[in-house]
Amino acid sequence: MFNIRMHCFVAMLGLVAEFGTMPVLADDTPATTVTGNVELASDYVFRGLTQSWGKPAVQGGADLATASGFAAGSWMSSVSDHSYPGGSVEWDIYASYGRPINADWSWRAGLYGYFYPGANLDHAGLPARSLDTGEANVALNWKLWTLKYNYALTDYFGADREQGYRGHSRGTSYLMLEGAIPLDPQWSLTLHLGYTSYSTGLAAANADGARDPSYADIGVGAKYAINTHWTVLGVVTHATNDRFYRHTTSFQSPADTLAVGGTRGLLMLQGSF
Repeated sequence: MFNIRMHCFVAMLGLVAEFGTMPVLADDTPATTVTGNVELASDYVFRGLTQSWGKPAVQGGADLATASGFAAGSWMSSVSDHSYPGGSVEWDIYASYGRPINADWSWRAGLYGYFYPGANLDHAGLPARSLDTGEANVALNWKLWTLKYNYALTDYFGADREQGYRGHSRGTSYLMLEGAIPLDPQWSLTLHLGYTSYSTGLAAANADGARDPSYADIGVGAKYAINTHWTVLGVVTHATNDRFYRHTTSFQSPADTLAVGGTRGLLMLQGSF
């Protein structure tokens, strides 16, 4: 799977549906393969920040890969209207192309779109503004490790003057390194390191005196394969820049705030078919 949001950590650590990359197919693989995935998660954490306001999420998608190196897919997750006013679903559509360099190394480049049907800032009493986001990405893979760079072609999840920023957030980037360390046929450890570099900042400092939303995130997890189709994953994540994210205000109620970053733990049941 190619995710994510890059998601077999779903949005965080190498679940390869948010943050991962589609595997480059060997010459002896079928010309075209189609796979599906489904996840039940205690929290949806994307790049270190909760997208479900700390609540459980249901996720799933489908991916197509060809022997020529082309890959495409779609992935969906429930999200919170506290973060996406008027919306309850994230729908990702993505496509990429990659090739092997040798037995251990490969590369991949692609486009990724995040869509939030029904979500708009006007549901929170602000000027109408979509939160949909498009990114370009390029990845270098070595065995079970991936180094990936993402670049926002649009404003980054609606960050613009309507949300109190100095200007548009196109050009915001995300650099990440993630991988897995197999321990035995059933157990493996996962590691994720990332850094989000915003191209803009708040016009006025927030209540904690922060203007710059840029931050680093780290995730460490343990994955257990129940059988060929089902796995259980436990993850601990941490996002820096607490001054910016510890009192994030809900779009539904200004009195409702949450530390969307910081240290978070989540459990996930994953199925692949």
